[in-house]
Amino acid sequence: MASTIPDPCPGTGAARPEGPPAPDRAVRVEAHGIDHIPEEERHGHPRRLFSVWAAANVNYLSLVIGGALVLMGLTLWQALAVIVVGNLFWVLTGLLSVSGPAAGAPSEVITRAMYGVRGNRVNNAVVGWMISVCYFALNLAAAATAAFSLAEMTGLTAGTGVKTAVVVVIAVLTLAIGVYGHGMIMKLYLPITLVLTAAFAVVALGVLTHADFAYTPAEPLTGTGLWTALLAGVTLVGAGPLSYTTSADFSRYLPRTTSAKAIVGWTALGGFVPSVVVCSLGALAATAVDMTDPQAGLQPILPGWFHPVFLLALVLGTIAINALTAYSAGLALQAVGIRIRRSLSVIADGVAAVSLTLYGLLVSDFLDTVSNVLQLTVVLLGPAMAVYATDIALRRNRYDGPALMDETPGSPFWYTAGVSGAGALALTGGVSAAALCVNTLYTGPVAGALGGLDLSLPVGMAVASALYALLARVERAH
Repeated sequence: MASTIPDPCPGTGAARPEGPPAPDRAVRVEAHGIDHIPEEERHGHPRRLFSVWAAANVNYLSLVIGGALVLMGLTLWQALAVIVVGNLFWVLTGLLSVSGPAAGAPSEVITRAMYGVRGNRVNNAVVGWMISVCYFALNLAAAATAAFSLAEMTGLTAGTGVKTAVVVVIAVLTLAIGVYGHGMIMKLYLPITLVLTAAFAVVALGVLTHADFAYTPAEPLTGTGLWTALLAGVTLVGAGPLSYTTSADFSRYLPRTTSAKAIVGWTALGGFVPSVVVCSLGALAATAVDMTDPQAGLQPILPGWFHPVFLLALVLGTIAINALTAYSAGLALQAVGIRIRRSLSVIADGVAAVSLTLYGLLVSDFLDTVSNVLQLTVVLLGPAMAVYATDIALRRNRYDGPALMDETPGSPFWYTAGVSGAGALALTGGVSAAALCVNTLYTGPVAGALGGLDLSLPVGMAVASALYALLARVERAH
């Protein structure tokens, strides 16, 4: 029997008076997993979300992406414009985060409202767990490469044993944060942000001293070639914020009456500001050095004493971003239906990611294959985020947290046989439309007809959002 969208719960948009921040509680292993957070256990202020997202985005990957835009043939100012436009997707990440306090639940549970209890298990298995573990493995490999260089500076030979030990040590440090959970993340990420900001300030000094602000490529792109590069660049930059469809995981402990505008603002700014700054540094650096190998390329323009510090900063930044990934992946594993404590689910995710990383680094080019596949994830993540954001708008961010915990056939989110036709069809339609327009590892028919223009991101999101808005109303009417 088809269900309807439940009546909204009142009071979620009320303003919350500002007061002094609650004292930090002793950090211990988080007891909650995907269960509902009672109001009496809610605490904190939305401004603390800024450092959570900033620490995860003052990182090496952003530097690489910025450099890649110039390597694609864009002028410096075109690259900088693409960086700003692509990072505007952080507003959507901020929008999704408002559902956490409203429901008192993580994103992995809130999406039951979109896909149904059973349909959401499939959504979490693919979007929440599999993609997260692959990202974890790739980031871990990047951090390990920097750590291998550090090990060689001490006189060690980066053989199989050393490489294995380095990967395991970095993974253990990362998983420790994920296992301790929300309280540890909130406590650590402000100092991590400050440390990384200081390190990248030195990078900025070196880059700005050598950058060519009038840089244009020898053969500037024009016409279709220019638009193809611009759209590809926006997609590349936008893939970062679009990968965080789980932003409610980190806001759900805030009181239900917390200002939605403040949650959106602090989350979006925490991702937008550092991503724009660090990506821009990468683009500026590419006007002066070869950014095909950023570690080697940046070395001549940075102080000699700073090189090991820079490598350590790369490792720390990757730990920060991967700890968030591991935390959300652990919740996703629970939401798939596996009865396991959150702390153990995080460890299970880490074991899977470490195995993929070691296989890729020591045995084959598996990580290259995974990296290529992940270039297509925007085809899935764009529509998934669009469906989520549209649902928040349709419900006016009014979610019944306890009802979302009900997984029985009597649940208001059981829909038909545990699946919401509206969510499933909207996501399928959006992904299909995006796949027709993609021009990454293959050229879809629409992209081919347009001379290579990749419209997969805007088309996929627009189709998914429009379909969900229409089908959800039809489902509600019945």
